[in-house]
Amino acid sequence: MKVKKITYFILIGFVYSTFSFGQDNCASAINITAGTHVVSAVNGPEFPTPICAANGAITNGSPAGEWYTYTPTQNYNLTVTTDIAENTPRIDTRFHVYTGNCGALTCYEGDDDSGANYSSVKTFSVIGGTTYYIAFDNRWSSAGFTFQLIESTYVPPISNPVTFTPQNIGTIFGTHQICVADLNGDYLDDIVTVSSSNVQIHYQQNGGGFSISNIATTPATYLPSWSMAVGDYDKNGFNDLVYGGGSGVTFMKANATGTGFTQTSGAQYVFSQRSNFVDINNDGHLDAFVCHDVQPNVYYINDGSGNLGYIQGGIGDHPAGGNYGSIWVDYDNDGDQDLFLAKCRGGSSTAKYNELHRNDGNGVFTNVSIAANLYDPLQTWSSAWNDYDNDGFMDIVIGASSTTDGSHKVMKNNGDGTFLDITTGSGWDTNPTLSTEHVSYDFDNDGFTDVLGGSGKIMFNNGDFTFSPVTYAFSSGAIGDLNNDGFLDIQNGNTVYFNSGNSNNWIKINLQGIQSNRNGIGARVDIYCSWGKQIRYIRSGEGFRFMNTLNAHFGIGTATSIDEIHILWPSGIVDVIENPTINESLLIIEGSSPLSLVDINGEKISLYPNPTSGILNISNLDLLQVKNITIYNQLGQIIFENKNSINQIDVSNLSEGLYILTIETTDNKKYSESFIKK
Repeated sequence: MKVKKITYFILIGFVYSTFSFGQDNCASAINITAGTHVVSAVNGPEFPTPICAANGAITNGSPAGEWYTYTPTQNYNLTVTTDIAENTPRIDTRFHVYTGNCGALTCYEGDDDSGANYSSVKTFSVIGGTTYYIAFDNRWSSAGFTFQLIESTYVPPISNPVTFTPQNIGTIFGTHQICVADLNGDYLDDIVTVSSSNVQIHYQQNGGGFSISNIATTPATYLPSWSMAVGDYDKNGFNDLVYGGGSGVTFMKANATGTGFTQTSGAQYVFSQRSNFVDINNDGHLDAFVCHDVQPNVYYINDGSGNLGYIQGGIGDHPAGGNYGSIWVDYDNDGDQDLFLAKCRGGSSTAKYNELHRNDGNGVFTNVSIAANLYDPLQTWSSAWNDYDNDGFMDIVIGASSTTDGSHKVMKNNGDGTFLDITTGSGWDTNPTLSTEHVSYDFDNDGFTDVLGGSGKIMFNNGDFTFSPVTYAFSSGAIGDLNNDGFLDIQNGNTVYFNSGNSNNWIKINLQGIQSNRNGIGARVDIYCSWGKQIRYIRSGEGFRFMNTLNAHFGIGTATSIDEIHILWPSGIVDVIENPTINESLLIIEGSSPLSLVDINGEKISLYPNPTSGILNISNLDLLQVKNITIYNQLGQIIFENKNSINQIDVSNLSEGLYILTIETTDNKKYSESFIKK
């Protein structure tokens, strides 16, 4: 047995010192109390199982662990942390906390990466007289380190609004297991994992479960060691992938049947962090954006034929980089996508100041961070944007990954381009958990979006800008509805944490862009009822690492109806659906449910006959100052365009199917309506 020293610690005014032996396995785990403890090396022969802080299998030699027990004398909130000064620099650690007995342990808590430099920190409630097993493993390193147990005043946990049931899916493999998104165009979320020469997809089935496809690829030059994003940038109906690697960027373009991928990797050096698909210049074609850690950001502009041209600079140009978490959101409600950059850089570098870039609608961006009150040195890898009070404006939770320059912040959108710091009293001011991942979804379907942060802690939104923490036995992961029940699940590694749901009602909106990009990325979805309004934005890439669903999920609590759904497409087209059926998924095709072409002095502009086999008439077109008339097919391809005001169009040569006619006026307004060619 090796000897491991536990250093001096101070507890409630007394000084203790002790030495301990034999923590190499569960049976010989030693009892420890609050204070500071030294682990000389992680080399015990018994590896902790089950895994309570999932983040992959052991890669550093043989699995090993170090074991302790802790039995509090009374109820406490307990913090287990390696993010302490004794570890300078911080050590990459992972720990698991169990109840039960050796051979029959049950996960209670755990953490991986919530502290600085991938160290561990987690705060949770413990009950006096209960014995907890605390085990560290060598997932990332076998090196020694120091950890601390801190006892604080007990705060009873709130009752869980939802529970999650873990299900191990042993067929999941792949080096990078960080993506949940639809890959076959059926709008059901799939599990996507990638390796150097393989894309593995667990396709969700209508009746439940998954079918598995392993698609061989040419070896990827760069793997998504930092992030991954999904989007159909060539508009062929199947989603493509972008890998953000430590030295460059790789694109995997899906073929016309979704059964294969073609690799394209840039020659440029890019120390990638967060990656996104987004229509930067609002031309209807998806571009790609990648945060650069040590240089100005890079992006790839789509030429309209699915070819991406590399550009560096123009959106986040600090020469030292510090760009970690990019999220695209229309913060000023002007119809175009703005950009917020969560920054992370220590010391005196100005690269650590967060940035907000306002889009003028033509792909020209202006840094408005100072004017917006978001120029903040808080070290964060990600931010969670949503309308937390349902007032129609996107607010922001800036999640801290380190407390070196401050901790979490909650910023309310004032609706005038500025933000107000309302952190005090929000619950975030007393949240000690740090994380690189912060994302916002409505996990309990109560109509208010929550925030998933570090180590499985969900900050549940009370609807009044206060948040209540609930911790779960998982760390952050990829989010989507993986059993199509209307409640959001979390996939981490080989485990899917299925949301057990509750009695709250919901609706799921699936989008198909025509004039806009195929996925509807950048679209805003609003739902209206007597209780007010909720909004969602379709985003590809949020948080820091993971790719989440491209569908819009809404919880409506105990409400039993929705009056209207409005979809504000990036093209400017607005679709309206009245009285939709709840607790179902709804597919909306761009332009298929228009607000109306227009009604002027009781004279409605409309298309007739509809369906048509030959001539399509446009009534009362002379009421508009027409700039352009365009017809799109369902792939978003322009199949007719005329700069004149014509009220008859011969569509007899078109194939049978659905088409969208758009009228653009000289004052840059757009009106659309669908028609069927029979």
